[in-house]
Amino acid sequence: MQTARRIVVNQIGYPADGEKKAIFWDEGEFEVVDAETGAAVFRGATAAPRTDGASGDSVAAGDFTPLDTPGRYYIRHVRTGDRSATFAIGPAPYEDVHRGLLKAFYFFRCGTELAEPYAGPWTHKACHLSEGIVYGEPGRRLDGRGGWHDAGDYGKYTVPAAKAVADLLLAHEWFPDAFRKPLPLPETDGRMPDVLHECRWELEFLLKMQDPATGGAFHKLTTKRFPPLDRKPEDDLDDLYFLPVSPTATGCLAAVTAMASRAYRPYDAAFADRCLASARRAWAWLAANPDAPNFKNPEDVHTGEYGDDCHDDERFWAAAELFRATGEARYRDEMKRLAGRPFSKTALGWADVGGYGTIACLLHDEAGIGPDLRDTLLAEWKSGADRILRTADASGFAVALETGDYIWGSNMLVMNNAMHLLIAGRLFGDPAYEKTALDQVHYLLGRNALDLSFVTGFGDRAVQNPHYRPGVADGRSA
Repeated sequence: MQTARRIVVNQIGYPADGEKKAIFWDEGEFEVVDAETGAAVFRGATAAPRTDGASGDSVAAGDFTPLDTPGRYYIRHVRTGDRSATFAIGPAPYEDVHRGLLKAFYFFRCGTELAEPYAGPWTHKACHLSEGIVYGEPGRRLDGRGGWHDAGDYGKYTVPAAKAVADLLLAHEWFPDAFRKPLPLPETDGRMPDVLHECRWELEFLLKMQDPATGGAFHKLTTKRFPPLDRKPEDDLDDLYFLPVSPTATGCLAAVTAMASRAYRPYDAAFADRCLASARRAWAWLAANPDAPNFKNPEDVHTGEYGDDCHDDERFWAAAELFRATGEARYRDEMKRLAGRPFSKTALGWADVGGYGTIACLLHDEAGIGPDLRDTLLAEWKSGADRILRTADASGFAVALETGDYIWGSNMLVMNNAMHLLIAGRLFGDPAYEKTALDQVHYLLGRNALDLSFVTGFGDRAVQNPHYRPGVADGRSA
């Protein structure tokens, strides 16, 4: 394992017109060096050192924001001679990362062959093609093909899938220009953006997760146990089970399909209608089952539970999205009632989704939700954003994580906080929110205590050997 360098940077680079900082383990003067010519093009000095609470390291920030000439550079400490990774400065340094992250969803596809024209060397045969057994009803089988594999295993889970689709649909709604260039995908047609093609792959699966008999959403489709880490997807042939309907899964399905009905209507009205019909039916199940129990794994099932002790937030999100999609008073009234329940109205996780409901409310016209609710939600969003700012300001690496936040999947928390800040920047116009959101990207791409880019394949020291079954099983190096 490589030792972390004593100067860490965003290993991809920095926007030419943005703030640029490196983090040093040794205070003092530094130079920014043109990687092509070897000439020093900027000289500065670090700020005073401070202790980073999570790592315990004493670190100092060095600011080279005035350097805005496009090129490739590295930083050299004048006294110690230590140097950083080489990085770019330019107008759009993250375009390749952005496209790579979007293309990752194609590699998560289930139920189809990943062929060389689109997958390059990371091909695999069609997988998980058998019908799934409805748990507790051994004679009942349903089609569960399609969708995306989950984080490292081959399960397919309604709740986190809805979050992933919602994040992509929101990104496209707010930043459509970022998605104009095709990836390409097998479905690329020059008409509908590829991000919507990819989301549709998952949405078609989520529509299958709606129980035809009841309208509720099955919580997940998995085998009873995780397969071995080195099993290829096409070799994972154990029986698949639709695990019981849950209120959290049903709320998430109602919300994300209502959201999709708006996103797809300019491109495919028939699909938009299918999504809205699914959302309405899921809502009918929620209305008929106000006290439905939360999901728990049956004793003989050992795959990811994605458990949740509260489903008021999923119902709030569903009502808000259905109101935004339809304008119908019944959804508005339920949205307002649920907004008074005690759950976070700003969380953007897979378990706590109240923030998505708040976004749907705040993006609706004020007359629709009323000034009182709007003002309350705005105040909560701003309070949350200011808390994130304080957390990032207290970190030696400007990352908005408390010491106890470094958990399994902590980078999701990092980027959820960045999303919260981007939305706050749009709502309140304070540039500090967007600047700190970008700091979270810097952390993710190498400006951290480990000197690692946490995005595989990007950066000169990208994380290796992630918990990812296809990557273990195929024996190929990235």
